[in-house]
Amino acid sequence: MNILVVGSGGREHALCWKIAASPLCTALYCAPGNAGIAQEAECLPVKAGDIDGLVAKAQQKAIDLVVIGPEEPLCAGLVDRMEAAGIAAFGPNADAAILEGSKGFMKDLCAKYDIPTAAYRRFTDTAEAKAFIAEKDMPIVVKADGLAAGKGVIVAQSADEAEAAVTTILQDRAFGSAGAEIIVEEFLEGEEASILALVDGEHFVMLPSVQDHKAVGEGDTGPNTGGMGAYSPAPIVTDALTDRIRKEIMARTVAAMAAEGRPFKGVLYAGLMIGPDGPKVLEFNIRFGDPECQPLMMRLMSDLLPALIAARDGELKAFDLRWYAESAMTVVLATKGYPGDYERDTEICGLDTLPDDPNTVVFHAGTSRDGDRILTTGGRSLGVTTLAPTITEAQKKAYAVIDAIDWPEGFCRRDIGWRVATR
Repeated sequence: MNILVVGSGGREHALCWKIAASPLCTALYCAPGNAGIAQEAECLPVKAGDIDGLVAKAQQKAIDLVVIGPEEPLCAGLVDRMEAAGIAAFGPNADAAILEGSKGFMKDLCAKYDIPTAAYRRFTDTAEAKAFIAEKDMPIVVKADGLAAGKGVIVAQSADEAEAAVTTILQDRAFGSAGAEIIVEEFLEGEEASILALVDGEHFVMLPSVQDHKAVGEGDTGPNTGGMGAYSPAPIVTDALTDRIRKEIMARTVAAMAAEGRPFKGVLYAGLMIGPDGPKVLEFNIRFGDPECQPLMMRLMSDLLPALIAARDGELKAFDLRWYAESAMTVVLATKGYPGDYERDTEICGLDTLPDDPNTVVFHAGTSRDGDRILTTGGRSLGVTTLAPTITEAQKKAYAVIDAIDWPEGFCRRDIGWRVATR
């Protein structure tokens, strides 16, 4: 099969790495890809948001399946366009992609179908939102309705902070059109975890639990990012909790989307808060997370490609996946200044001298190649991913690799997996 992966991040590198190992894959392409992906696939100079260009390139390369990584092209209808051109595509169509494209839609869906989530209100008027906040206890959460690259969520510790967030998003439009509407919701106490599932419109296969680290600073401090690291499994997600998540969240959501005339196919990602009342949905994403995808692909024993095909074809009812019992961890290396302003085109050295270890992979995100040099093109640049018998051992291996990489302009959180360590 000829496969095209769309995207250029660490998630797409992990997907390409796994798909390239499939005996079903005869030719692998990625658009636009990055310096690391170029080792697994032929990179095509087409941006992930160029819908027309991607369809034309898929036709030119006789692509049998398109695997779409980022949320933006999914929400923009790339699956619809590919399928209309006779090209099979993995991911939700635009109607189903609204589950991530609009947090307001997601919250209303949860309320309508009894999917546990935080209490909330939707606002398009600044004064009304501030009046609502004035009557509520703190902390409180303010969210941009649309896509904001994982950065449109502000946890306000005081009413002043919450009102400033309302002004920033709704009035100043810090996130552009994504902030045309906001959601103000109660702050949930507990520990976060993520559950992903492959969905075929009716049936689903859950993947192992993952825990992400969103905040830029150690101890989960500072602004949110796209993710500074992740590990799998997340010990807080016990077998009993997994069963509740399957029944109360994943099954209800898949059925709800079908009932709304928006049957969901692709990856359903539930970001959860595990509190005293059990799991509640913080957000739904419509694709593999980044960096959550990296440790999951590291743990996946089965061939990924048949699973993606089965999800697209509605054949997951009797499908199963096998996983390594070991734990996996990804630690993200980013350019200093991220998630704010940062320098580009800095050189990363030492990658070619790292020890050859089948249980360690350095996934590339924001990188490009200039001759023999690896240069940075984005904030998050690398995801050092390791497999080991325990989270603690995977953590030790990951940081040993990081310490061998020569990149003065880079930084990472040194506490990925801290919750496991403190247990």
